[in-house]
Amino acid sequence: MNKEILMVAEAVSNEKGVEERIIFEAIEQALATATKKRYEEGANIRVVIDPLTGDYETFRWWDVMPDDVLAELGTQLTTDEALEKDPSLKPGDRFEEQVENIGFGRIAAQTAKQVIVQRVKEAERELIINRFRHRVGELLNGTVKKVTRDHIVVDFGDNAEGLLPREELVGREIFRVNDRTRAVLTGIREDVRGPQLAISRAVPEMLTLLFAIEVPEIAEGVIEIKGAARDPGQRAKIAVKSKDARIDPVGACVGMRGARVQAVSGELDDERVDIILWDDNPAQLVINAMAPAEVESIVVDEDAKSMDVAVAADNLAQSIGKGGQNVRLASQLTGWAINVMTVEDAEDKQMAEAVTIVENFMRVLDIDQDVAEVLVEEGFTSIEEVAYVPLDEMSAIDGFDEEVAEELRARAKDALLTMALTSEEELAAGDPADDLLEMEGMERALAFKLASKGVCTMEDLAELAVDDLIEIEEMSEEAAAALIMTARAPWFADEA
Repeated sequence: MNKEILMVAEAVSNEKGVEERIIFEAIEQALATATKKRYEEGANIRVVIDPLTGDYETFRWWDVMPDDVLAELGTQLTTDEALEKDPSLKPGDRFEEQVENIGFGRIAAQTAKQVIVQRVKEAERELIINRFRHRVGELLNGTVKKVTRDHIVVDFGDNAEGLLPREELVGREIFRVNDRTRAVLTGIREDVRGPQLAISRAVPEMLTLLFAIEVPEIAEGVIEIKGAARDPGQRAKIAVKSKDARIDPVGACVGMRGARVQAVSGELDDERVDIILWDDNPAQLVINAMAPAEVESIVVDEDAKSMDVAVAADNLAQSIGKGGQNVRLASQLTGWAINVMTVEDAEDKQMAEAVTIVENFMRVLDIDQDVAEVLVEEGFTSIEEVAYVPLDEMSAIDGFDEEVAEELRARAKDALLTMALTSEEELAAGDPADDLLEMEGMERALAFKLASKGVCTMEDLAELAVDDLIEIEEMSEEAAAALIMTARAPWFADEA
């Protein structure tokens, strides 16, 4: 019998690759479960197996409870019962005694088998999780095990399976059972049937990892991949930078006669890959990312993190790309919002903006058109810039002297102060009610602004139309509608 226990532990351990310690624990649990069936009342049982000989001992134990707690029959002892067994026992102690072993017979063996299977599954699950926990983001090689309508199951060996959803495939690629494939491990999902590796071939990391395989300079750290953007199976852009001035990063990634980039493209269902040179200057980076389109001019708005890119009219379609693909990928790669327009449209927009700024300067600073136009030509776009520009910088403008510069700065500062006071007065003019201030989605500044316009309660807000709210506070129609519907919620509650 003891030899049988050792044989079972060794056989299961070798077959499943699980430590014998875990198998012994499962057998101990099975024997304890079988032993409990001897007792009509509940019983606390533990079994200890000697892993060298297979000998085992069985123990039953009780917890000693204080006098003011009702002891459970079979698993707990009152203080008096405990003292009868051992005078040294006190509440909180545990009394244990050895009981007769149950034979490792058919019933115990069946129970042991069930417990062993469960414990082995748990152990295998833990092994897989530990094996892949630190490999998230890596490229894995596997074999297609199963193909369904919704996903593909990829076998990575040692009971590790990856789930590749159809939407994470590249283009129209087709897989069959036993096909070899590669995918990026994006995460580990724990399931009742065991852990499943979430994998993808559509993420940008798939592209960068394939280039790291094909381009030795990337693997060696000489060339760095700074970013990647993809429309899986159609087109991608990747930005590279060389740490060695003697090495052309774009040429290295393209390879002799395009061999390297073609190898990557072939792995990704002939996905077209644009390799661009990384530049720390955001404007130049966007110009590079727009390739193969040629950029005529570019205007950067750092506050909005956007750029207006002007191209020739006959180059506009190529710049935007099919379905906006080229500009969308360039935007994803650079992290900047890109607005593509013709040179003529860009000039019209700049002229319109310049006219608006000139009119604003004339009105706020009380200056004539010629002076306002000079300020715009010198790059001033706001009252704040005029107010806080260094005196020597402004006085150096052609036609300005120190006196004119000081006067313009003083007027700008006075205008800013007046605007600040006016804003405070508008906010103080109305006093929003508590229900408006505490309404979900309401910001305090907006509540006071609404109150200054006579919208002081949720009821007032509920009676507004979307256009009315947008006139008071600039926001999207969706945001305005959401606020109004929140304010109207009590109406529907009353009806209900």
